[in-house]
Amino acid sequence: MSPLGEPIDEVNIRVFAGKQAHRGKLQYFSPKEKKMGNSIKGKDLIKIGFPQDNTVNIALGLISRYKKKESKDRVLKELSEVLYAPDEYIGDGLWGKIAEGLIAPVEVKFNELKIERAPFIIYGENDIDDKTKHQFYQALKLPVSVQGALMPDAHYGYGLPIGGVLATDNAVIPYGVGVDIGCRMSMTIFDAPASFFNGRTHQLENLLKDHTKFGMYETHKIKHDHPVMEDKLFREIPLLRKLKTKAYQQLGTSGGGNHFVEFGVVTITANDCEVPPGEYFALLSHSGSRGLGANIAKHYTQMAVKQCPLPKQVQHLAWLDLNTHDGQEYWKAMNLAGEYAKACHDDIHARLSKRLGLRMLMTIENHHNFAWKENVDGKECIVHRKGATPAGKGQLEIIPGSMIAPGFIVRGLGNTASVNSASHGAGRMFSRAECKSRFTKSEMMNQLAKDGVSLIGGAVDEAPMAYKNIHHVMGNQQELVETIGTFQPKIVRMEGSTSSPAFRQAEQN
Repeated sequence: MSPLGEPIDEVNIRVFAGKQAHRGKLQYFSPKEKKMGNSIKGKDLIKIGFPQDNTVNIALGLISRYKKKESKDRVLKELSEVLYAPDEYIGDGLWGKIAEGLIAPVEVKFNELKIERAPFIIYGENDIDDKTKHQFYQALKLPVSVQGALMPDAHYGYGLPIGGVLATDNAVIPYGVGVDIGCRMSMTIFDAPASFFNGRTHQLENLLKDHTKFGMYETHKIKHDHPVMEDKLFREIPLLRKLKTKAYQQLGTSGGGNHFVEFGVVTITANDCEVPPGEYFALLSHSGSRGLGANIAKHYTQMAVKQCPLPKQVQHLAWLDLNTHDGQEYWKAMNLAGEYAKACHDDIHARLSKRLGLRMLMTIENHHNFAWKENVDGKECIVHRKGATPAGKGQLEIIPGSMIAPGFIVRGLGNTASVNSASHGAGRMFSRAECKSRFTKSEMMNQLAKDGVSLIGGAVDEAPMAYKNIHHVMGNQQELVETIGTFQPKIVRMEGSTSSPAFRQAEQN
């Protein structure tokens, strides 16, 4: 019988953790005591043996976020088990952070910037504004910074500039990766010549309009399964478990803004490529990890800011130590978001390839918002590339231009001064707000028509005039990559339903 005079069973017996746990003392909960998990207070946790430190706050936060619909006694039972054997819960998706706090509490301390910057180099410095360079300089003063590089397409961003590369010592900066984790390029070269466009322009426009989805709300009616959706992390990490349904709904879709799916002409000039020199019909897509990546970035940035206080002007550069539970969890979630972004591109290319009825000859793909473990000057570091392309020796990558300017198929030269990196595109010359005040939609459409490019969707803030000259940008990074081919856009699909004059005429026909 319990102290309350009620029968004792397996549900009602709870191990009393803390000092008493080693004396075998038991705590009993009657069914009458059952309450919802979100009614648990700090004193309840202290009563079962929690130390009176930040571990209590961590536990209450986790309960509020993930356990508020469960009964009080069930949650306290789980927490008692963590207290009794915290070693067994290290790395656990839900309680791992509490276990870490019980064994070796994470020290929260204010971090001052260093006076001297870490070693760095800037490519195309004369074409990069002072505000962007200053933001980069601040990142180089972080206590964890080892080496940095700024690409010739760089412009101002949050935390690390777009086009910024930063190697750190065992620390990952969520805003050094960016909100759109795993944003990437993917190109498929088909076994069809450039002349495949002849007489098929309207048909190809319809394919893009009918079989690509953009923005927050468009999804495919018929979903395709992909192994990434069965990844165990969707079960083990509570945040990812909550995001799985949305991720499945958005699989195979593209974001808004500068994300696109294009048909165009690839010209291969190198003799040592997988396909012989010549002109080919090709598909190019640009997008990232959708709502999954955005929510991961938001969640772990909030954690980083709390755990890594920094001066106000650089608070977006807060990092997570990879030796901590949160650092490891973000790393796993980031990599999953990268795999998910790849899965979205795979789905896009599979859908369109099936309807084209063409054979794929070659695929070139690369992330440009990600972090990698790489060797930097003889030491393993975390290399953040936010709007920058990996350019290790021999790596094939695609660097896009604009709707009217060519993209470049490149091979990395493995330049260690640039931390094995290159630009991720032409880079913005005018912000989105500036574009809306400088250009009109009719000006943009006239420019596209002049260059023989059809546009489906798209807004004036993505006007070709918004971007730097890609030829100039490529000229500033000849030490980083060698060009082996180009991609010239012909039909561009972006968020929105507004179409080019050619496409509107096709709809009327």
